[in-house]
Amino acid sequence: MEKGMRRDIGLLALTMTGLGSIIGSGWLFGAWKAAKVAGPGALVAWILGVIVILLIGLTYAELGSMFPQSGGMVRYAHYSHGSFVGFLSGWANWIAIVSVIPVEAEASIQYMSSWPWHWAAWAHGLYHNKTLTPPGLVLAGILVLIYFFLNYWTVKIFARSNTLITVFKFIIPTLTVIGLMVAGFHGQNFTQYGGFTPNGWSSVLTAIATSGVIFAFNGFQSPVNLAGEARNPSRNIPLAVIGSVLLACVIYLLLQTAFIGAVRGNMLTHGWAGLNLNSPFADLALSLGVNWLAIVLFLDAFVSPSGTGITYTATTARMVHGMQQNGYFPEVFGRIHPLYGVPRAAMWLNLVIAYIFMLMFRGWGELSGVISVATLISYVTYPISVIAFRRMGDAVKRPVKVRGMSIIAPIAFIFASLILYWAQWPLTGEVIVVIVIGLPIYFYYMAKGGWQDIGRHLRSGIWLIGYFLWMALISFLGSKQFGGSNVIPYGVDMVVVAISALLFYVWGVRSAFAKPNFRDGDANTAQSE
Repeated sequence: MEKGMRRDIGLLALTMTGLGSIIGSGWLFGAWKAAKVAGPGALVAWILGVIVILLIGLTYAELGSMFPQSGGMVRYAHYSHGSFVGFLSGWANWIAIVSVIPVEAEASIQYMSSWPWHWAAWAHGLYHNKTLTPPGLVLAGILVLIYFFLNYWTVKIFARSNTLITVFKFIIPTLTVIGLMVAGFHGQNFTQYGGFTPNGWSSVLTAIATSGVIFAFNGFQSPVNLAGEARNPSRNIPLAVIGSVLLACVIYLLLQTAFIGAVRGNMLTHGWAGLNLNSPFADLALSLGVNWLAIVLFLDAFVSPSGTGITYTATTARMVHGMQQNGYFPEVFGRIHPLYGVPRAAMWLNLVIAYIFMLMFRGWGELSGVISVATLISYVTYPISVIAFRRMGDAVKRPVKVRGMSIIAPIAFIFASLILYWAQWPLTGEVIVVIVIGLPIYFYYMAKGGWQDIGRHLRSGIWLIGYFLWMALISFLGSKQFGGSNVIPYGVDMVVVAISALLFYVWGVRSAFAKPNFRDGDANTAQSE
């Protein structure tokens, strides 16, 4: 076990951590945003998204059992392919996850700005023209600070408070589904107003990447990032990852069905794309006269996002701890408080970064797509890492060996690449640039270490740079349905992405080190637990 870390978190708390991360602001906005993009076809978007997440989740489950360390998500690629790939993967993952903290706070304030009561008229000025106003930013900042202090004192407080919040978050979506379906369910909504896919099947695919599907299910990573503090991690990590995804899948499908069916015909005069709601489920409840449900939803708009914000405050601190262990951050960020067992310096760093993101992106819709694409960029390394470790044989202990991984891993890589492409140009190119911007930090620490074995690390990472450049080019040249210049026609573009992804997958696996790139025996120690 990692020095200073305490294994206080059991299977229930781990599963609740995953479920609590998945059911955050995504459920309050995701069904509405997906319906705007894809109409009733949003149901298919959720199903396809969950399949991809499960495939990637299975690779994570095996990796998490092999290296039950805090912040493990930012360390696997480092162990399999060296520091260059490890840094790019970890940087993308950290950027994606740390930015969720302010997004959750912003979501709460956005719902708050829609309070319908006369005494709450002052709240209407918290959100205007798709952005938080200065008073709204102040309140969101206070929420982020609350997330911070709930994690600052001990991991036990985090685990207990999160489990309680997640139980509440499970109940409210269930009540929402029942309340909306009983109050008014219009079956014709699934076939009228442009049909099941009013904007074509390409919109269904785009919805997976940009409408909250990947954004919501990104929370399945949280149990893995807490592996260093988990009891019996080789058993509990895989169960927590898969269990939380499947439970959340049922909830999101029911919510999407209820949302589509509850929309009144006069709200669709301009089609699904014209469905503009500030507080989607609460607005529907008020339009149907279900006032009690609207009140519950306005309350849950604080609980659900806050539960996710609390969880991500904990897991992102472990990610910084993991990146420091890889050698990318100053030593202070790897220190664990001797009494409370949490990486406090890492928490302070994430607090500062969270406030920076809050100032840059002042609305839920502005940042959720960026987070999703950055997450996809980090996803692509893990199917490759898990197979690379298998090729290393007995050099790495493998407490959990998922059956069919030799098939699951390449399929997961191909689908992650397709979703990255479906996110549409120019978003794909913009996020890739954001990831590459972090490279000066990597080269600074390599120079500080005397450029030790730099050639080997760079050679193991050429495939990833080539992959980034290729995906940006294909996105630019791709079909107009996905924002490209239409040089490559619709249909052919996805075949090109799939085939090229398979080639990069093979290249990536073969670029791995012959032996795991452990530092100071830390991974070996973790495996011996």
